[in-house]
Amino acid sequence: MINKSVASLEEAVAGIFDGATIMIGGFGTAGQPTHLIDALIDQGACDLTIINNNAGNGEVGLAALLKAGRVRKMICSFPRQVDSQIFDDLYRRGKVELELVPQGNLAARIQAAGAGLGAVFTPTGFGTPLADGKETREIDGRQYVLEYSLKADFALIKAYEGDRWGNLVYRKAARNFGPIMATAATVTIAEVSRLVQLGDLDPENIVTPGIFVQRLVATEKSLAQSA
Repeated sequence: MINKSVASLEEAVAGIFDGATIMIGGFGTAGQPTHLIDALIDQGACDLTIINNNAGNGEVGLAALLKAGRVRKMICSFPRQVDSQIFDDLYRRGKVELELVPQGNLAARIQAAGAGLGAVFTPTGFGTPLADGKETREIDGRQYVLEYSLKADFALIKAYEGDRWGNLVYRKAARNFGPIMATAATVTIAEVSRLVQLGDLDPENIVTPGIFVQRLVATEKSLAQSA
């Protein structure tokens, strides 16, 4: 019987190793898997490369992971915001590396990895410092930059509901990067608000099929027993 659900957050993040590359879903705090991040902090993995849209908000979630000193490098689009003081301080002190990626390129590179592509040509960044040292090419009269795909050892994402096969549905803006990150990681771990029975999810609403999910854990106590 296929059952990808695990009983605890600790079990969900088991096996994440030092030096791993981890994609973390979320657009700011919307859709950020804060329970999984807290479990990862407790688990102790360090020297991590994190791929995310930004570099943490306040002192919770991703910001807490940075504050704990577990992150070696951030790959993101928006490293500085009004409440990104943790990353800002670490970066200024040389405690964390940064690879800055325009948001469209970030999504395209993750999608490329999920599709099995090695790289994509994109016009974004051409003629700027972000293209320094990269291959460029003219295509149909327009200049493009070669960007390599982004893949990860693990993806931590958040969904609204899931079943024991790993099928996921999302809630509104919390959907953001989760679906593409699920396709681009060796192991995708999802925290869901509700674990439902097989058949309860409308197939037309399933955004991430279970084939892309290896583990999921429910964060609410009112769990349905999957038959």
